[in-house]
Amino acid sequence: MKNLALLLPLALLAACGEEPAAQVAPEQAATPEPIETLPAPDQALVTEMYAEACPEEEAVNTAVCKRAGLGSPDVICEFGLGDDEYLRNEATLTAGEGEWTFADPENVCVG
Repeated sequence: MKNLALLLPLALLAACGEEPAAQVAPEQAATPEPIETLPAPDQALVTEMYAEACPEEEAVNTAVCKRAGLGSPDVICEFGLGDDEYLRNEATLTAGEGEWTFADPENVCVG
């Protein structure tokens, strides 16, 4: 009997914390529109773009590209020309109309 007297307030306290679940209407999931993204620029793309922009210069020998910053649409590409194996030159690429373009085409040529 003593145990029942102790359990009764505990049961009432537990019952007070229970609230009926609110009726929530199911939300309709909106279908996101596909985002058109460009493939990451690689050495072949930088070589081709540089050859078009600077036909009288040596060809790009090696290139490495990375994002300009977190969330940035621009890409910074470091590259070497001719027999140079070091990444001594730099160009910024920006997303254009479905393709990568040089951010500063007037100053991309090294020589």
